[in-house]
Amino acid sequence: MTRRIGLLGGSFNPAHAGHRRISLAAIEALALDELWWLVSPGNPLKPAAGMAAFAARLASARAMARRSRIRATDVEARLGTRYTVDTLRLLTRRYPRDRFVWIMGADNLAQFSAWHRWREIARTMPIAVVARPGYDARAVAAPAMAWLRRFAHPTRRADEWTDWSVPALVLLRFRPDPTSATLKRAADPLWYERFMPANHVAPTVRAPISPSEPAN
Repeated sequence: MTRRIGLLGGSFNPAHAGHRRISLAAIEALALDELWWLVSPGNPLKPAAGMAAFAARLASARAMARRSRIRATDVEARLGTRYTVDTLRLLTRRYPRDRFVWIMGADNLAQFSAWHRWREIARTMPIAVVARPGYDARAVAAPAMAWLRRFAHPTRRADEWTDWSVPALVLLRFRPDPTSATLKRAADPLWYERFMPANHVAPTVRAPISPSEPAN
């Protein structure tokens, strides 16, 4: 059976209620069967300073995703990919029967043209952009949007994304959520200690990914 799967990448440093609320809203708007959080081992566009260990970030994402259709995964760590474009290409090859849509915030659209082979990302699967307070104006005026605008679809038809040819873009607007990982870290600088396994050892080899299930 073909699944409709949303992909949301991020550092999740830490995962918080805002991630969950936006993801649940996207599941409804896009009529998704599942939404996978792709917890990044390392974001090339973010400084390493202040970034908690991958194991703690993944654990926080799994805790936040409980009892929902959200699945927090370590797919990128297992695939060994550094760039989003490579992750998406490999996922579509590993799961040829499923349909994927890439989900990102307006803050990421504002800098999308700085992403490695960003046009190839747009040609791999549809993109759903979630509005974020303070970033929408920059996103609309972003260099990438000048190219993507011609491929935009009406928000009211967001659930029809599996019928679209790529590139394809849809803008989603949900109730604003002020939660941010930066504020969460400021309020609880040692948050990661609650999620770090006592016997944690950083992985040195790639584990295989099941052909039917994302890595968990």
